[in-house]
Amino acid sequence: MDAKKKDYATVTIVYWFLLLYIVAVLVWWFIALQRQNNQMYMFRVQELKKDDPAYFEKMVEIEAQRKSKTTAYVGEGATFLLLTLVGAVFVYQATRRQIRLSHQQQNFMMAVTHELKTPIAVTRLNLETLQKRKLEEAQQQKLISNTLQEANRLNDLCNNILISSQLEAGAYLLNKDELDLSKLVDDCVHNFAVRYPQRQIEGQVQPELYVEGETVLLQMLVNNLVENALKYSPKEGKVTVVLKQKHQHAVLCVMDEGAGIPDAEKKRVFEKFYRIGSENTRKTKGTGLGLYLSKKIVNDHNGQIAVTDHLPNGSNFTVTLPLT
Repeated sequence: MDAKKKDYATVTIVYWFLLLYIVAVLVWWFIALQRQNNQMYMFRVQELKKDDPAYFEKMVEIEAQRKSKTTAYVGEGATFLLLTLVGAVFVYQATRRQIRLSHQQQNFMMAVTHELKTPIAVTRLNLETLQKRKLEEAQQQKLISNTLQEANRLNDLCNNILISSQLEAGAYLLNKDELDLSKLVDDCVHNFAVRYPQRQIEGQVQPELYVEGETVLLQMLVNNLVENALKYSPKEGKVTVVLKQKHQHAVLCVMDEGAGIPDAEKKRVFEKFYRIGSENTRKTKGTGLGLYLSKKIVNDHNGQIAVTDHLPNGSNFTVTLPLT
């Protein structure tokens, strides 16, 4: 059992223990008050004299008082129990959410450390090789190209972290203009084809689709979705990027041929820091920010994003944005 499951188990055990204890105290409190009420009722009845002309009226009054107190005890107990249960559920959910976020942040730090160290190490090794050895022109260009690719990867990671924090804090000021989404998607697909010449990246872009948005954020949206598709596709698999018009919306589909996403995970992949599996078991690179940032960008552009299965295998991320 991993640490996350142990923490959840501990929280669950403590939660049920405290809840049962509170319920038991409430039941004991009700029984004690009701017993006291019955004793007072019997005591007051015994004080009555049967030859008293007002005997029956007093009996009715005493019985009414007993029932009134019983009703009050039941009402107060039920209200207190309801408030206790609502508070307990809130605390339980908040605690579980905090534990999950804590583990996701821990996974994020592990992933970011790896994501930062890898391009730095590759870049340093390439530069040391260029410095210490006399290589042929073709070899030099290959090392330089590899170094630039790692630098771009590092730059994308830093941008994701920076813009994600700014968007969440409301510190990023959107500067929307009418832009040619078709050209933007075409340029992104072309750049990925240049960066990954060994991968199959196909673009099917309907021309002259204009939306109102910010170029930097929409570029980041497309780049994150394509990058995600490349990560989760086998090297021989194809990534297809489709942009088309449907009614008064531009529909962007990024499809891969990977293992796909289980139905239970589809809603959670857009959560911050969330990644399928754990850092010890997953093999793909990433920080869990790309899809979260993509959803944030889409929402800020009054659009929608969803993930479905790409048959026969893989995932299909679909973004819908209003046309101008």
